[in-house]
Amino acid sequence: MAQMTFLQAINQTLDQQMEKDASVVVFGEDAGFEGGVFRVTAGLQKKYGEDRVFDTPIAEAAIIGSAVGMAINGLKPVAEIQFSGFMFPGYNQIAMHLARFRNRSRGKYNLPVVIRMPMGGGVRALEHHSESLETLFAHIPGLKLVVPSTPYDAKGLLTAAIKDPDPVIFFEPKKIYRAGKQEVPEEEYTVEIGKAKIVQKGDDLTIVSWGAVLRDLQKALANYKTDKSIELIDLRTIAPMDSAAVIDSVKKTGRLLVISEQVQSFNVASELMARVNEEAFEYLEAPPQRLNGFDITVPLPKGEHHHAIDEKKMHHAITKILGYKI
Repeated sequence: MAQMTFLQAINQTLDQQMEKDASVVVFGEDAGFEGGVFRVTAGLQKKYGEDRVFDTPIAEAAIIGSAVGMAINGLKPVAEIQFSGFMFPGYNQIAMHLARFRNRSRGKYNLPVVIRMPMGGGVRALEHHSESLETLFAHIPGLKLVVPSTPYDAKGLLTAAIKDPDPVIFFEPKKIYRAGKQEVPEEEYTVEIGKAKIVQKGDDLTIVSWGAVLRDLQKALANYKTDKSIELIDLRTIAPMDSAAVIDSVKKTGRLLVISEQVQSFNVASELMARVNEEAFEYLEAPPQRLNGFDITVPLPKGEHHHAIDEKKMHHAITKILGYKI
């Protein structure tokens, strides 16, 4: 085992998979020589050469379109979109081609493409740098969507994503790239895509989150004084969603709170709450609740904290749902 940051775990995974499989190629804006804007791919071009690790023009549609063509012809592209908010020019390629090709070819072609994107706020960035856009990908059939919250899961899920025969969107919460270290095995391993993780067991409230918010939530729970026990679930994979794990938990606790960085309306929390209502309504002791950002564009640095899900907001939401009486 080695102590690794989230960033180091991703870098090691890319290195190991490139060393093991010559068909894996890594590319994106500044992903080659500079090693990416966050230096996630640092050292890979020097080790594997410009044919396998290279810079692209500032053209997201070309990046994703090239990945589609590479995958059709036998490669395993790992494409980087510099920030998730920059992906809109490439969204056409994702929705029209990447997600549909297995169906379009009636199973003749599968596209083993991974698209890595830093996501979320917390680093006081500029416009288009802090969005949480899970819903835009989870809504498209044919895509898998992963959002790890720890270095261990980052390595295991990225390994699984690269080995997956179909396209995977791999969101990397930029706030936690260097936020701390965790013991991570040096050898290759996978974490199953589509499987949630129970981080903390409890009997009185189920809280579900993912990504950087999950880490903040753990700190908030440690500082929350209550005689109730809270079950915390890291969703880890948005699509396919492990709603069964959440439903089983809610049948035990009777209460559900979903917390994320997304804007409030039409988000992943809404879908998860709907599934709980459909499958565990008779077990509920309080209406399912969600705590998300406001329905606004993520503010620029001076105002970002107003949009963020801080400990005070978390404590208020927890107190509200625990105090609900039928």
